Amino acid sequence: MQFLSYLINGISLGSVYALIALGYTMVYGIAKMLNFAHGDVIMIGSYVVFFTFGTSGMNPILSILLSMVVCTVLGVVIERVAYRPLREAPSLAVLITAIGVSYLLQQVAQLTWSSSPKSFISVISGIPFLQPISLFDGQLTISAETIVTIVVCIVIMAVLIWFVNNTSAGHAMLAVSEDRGAAQLMGVNVNATISLTFAIGSALAAVAGALLCSSYPTLQPTTGAMPGIKAFVAAVFGGIGSIPGAFLGGILLGVIENLSKAYISTQLSDAIVFLVLIVVLIVKPTGLLGKKVNVKV
Repeated sequence: MQFLSYLINGISLGSVYALIALGYTMVYGIAKMLNFAHGDVIMIGSYVVFFTFGTSGMNPILSILLSMVVCTVLGVVIERVAYRPLREAPSLAVLITAIGVSYLLQQVAQLTWSSSPKSFISVISGIPFLQPISLFDGQLTISAETIVTIVVCIVIMAVLIWFVNNTSAGHAMLAVSEDRGAAQLMGVNVNATISLTFAIGSALAAVAGALLCSSYPTLQPTTGAMPGIKAFVAAVFGGIGSIPGAFLGGILLGVIENLSKAYISTQLSDAIVFLVLIVVLIVKPTGLLGKKVNVKV
């Protein structure tokens, strides 16, 4: 029974990683860049929820929607100001810029809200009809946060897959990911498509931040840093550029981390996660669901 509890909690944590990884994998799949500031967008979104719901008492759903709007605007601004001028630059320049934007957001948050940790009130607790579920005569209790996190992750992944495969904007994303130059010649607005990708990824980051801090209720300027790195690992693990791969990688990563903490060592759990990534990349460099791409030179 205890193993089942650890497994469910691992799936819940993995669902958060999957939501964050979806943002990474969409940006990389379409813009061919790694947005390492993504984890800090999560942190900004969490602060918006903290002040609107936790401090001001706003409706939790409205608070999350406002956080999504703020993160969407922030993501688009970051893309327009920091990344678009470097679109034809070497990938190393873009990577360094992404790290710079990440530290900038952390320092701005620290100057604005201080570095002291804040106690985050779960947004799920503000929705009265969401209650924990008891199974096996009360031997196993699944929290409302766990249930909502898993369900939201599955729904968002399904909607994203439908969006990419069945809408004109989604088809534009697929075209840009295949060949940016050819897509532009066919009339696709590449800049708008990449901005839309950043907007969607940043909106998902806001949702992930609210769910992450609801389950692990401590908020500070560095809150998004480690989850962001682990979500990137999940995206690579599952096959970066693949939406189902990000979902699978996130779930597996969360389960591995939680079981490692429970049965091996809480201090070594992060090392085990990264060790698993190394092993997977040695055996299958493209990730679990990634596709091998032949490059003509």
